[in-house]
Amino acid sequence: MILIIFLISIFTFMLVSLIPGDPVYAMLGQEVSQEEYQRVFHELKLDQPIISRYFSWLSGAVQGDWGQSTQFHKSTLEIINERIPITLFFSISAFIISIPLGILFGVISAVYRGRPADTAVTLVANITACLPQFWIALLVMYVFAMKLGWLPSYGFTWFYEDPVTGIRQTVMPLFCLALGGIATVTRQTRSSMLEVIRQDYVRTAKSKGLSQQKVIYVHALKNALIPVITILGMRLGSMLAGSMFVESVFNIPGMGSLFVKAIQSRDIPVVQACVLVTALVSCIINLLTDILYAVVDPRVRFE
Repeated sequence: MILIIFLISIFTFMLVSLIPGDPVYAMLGQEVSQEEYQRVFHELKLDQPIISRYFSWLSGAVQGDWGQSTQFHKSTLEIINERIPITLFFSISAFIISIPLGILFGVISAVYRGRPADTAVTLVANITACLPQFWIALLVMYVFAMKLGWLPSYGFTWFYEDPVTGIRQTVMPLFCLALGGIATVTRQTRSSMLEVIRQDYVRTAKSKGLSQQKVIYVHALKNALIPVITILGMRLGSMLAGSMFVESVFNIPGMGSLFVKAIQSRDIPVVQACVLVTALVSCIINLLTDILYAVVDPRVRFE
């Protein structure tokens, strides 16, 4: 995991450094004086070789010094600490919502294979999985905020500050983030269930006179969920990435909107910090997924 984060940090630093344009002019504008230009140029260490700049940044990052934001004029780590709880709230909440609904729809689709219920669930899941999240967010905002006026179109308020406003502001973003997860889990659960219910032990359970509910939910579902666990880990990572678009559309002050604004303003320290934090969280998610996979499937053993 450490090696992966190290390689990602190198790739991110090099990529940001190769972006066309002058970061000083992007920060200060074209009318900046030569003295001010040289001062900021030196502060950003742009007068040093790229390798020296990378190891200088890496040394500071390891010690908790991620640099100063050129856009917000304060510590990058402080900005990340302010924004990441909001992104984690939306990502984890959408993840929790998508698991039971996706499994439920997947089981229904598999049990009633070839019937209208299966056709409807499969059709909706396939269409939803193909739709970009930013398009869904724009459509939902247009319908429920602009046309109907039922929900606010932007902002975020913690529930403990104002429960009613907090709920109204989180409904649309959570729906947009959870929708893709529900579709993915539904499709994977359906596929796994169709494979499991053809197994001999399931037919044996049916021949013993067990009810369909007991056969499905006690004997079949547990084994069908093993492949789904891998998808769940990837979906949580995808929700972190999807929050970038959803937060930007609904003007939510999370990591996603911060990353977009940092790119637009060439705020290099913030861009690097956002990518590094996202990579770290994704690696932790993958590690937890592997551990959970081993717990659910006894055949998996750690070397």
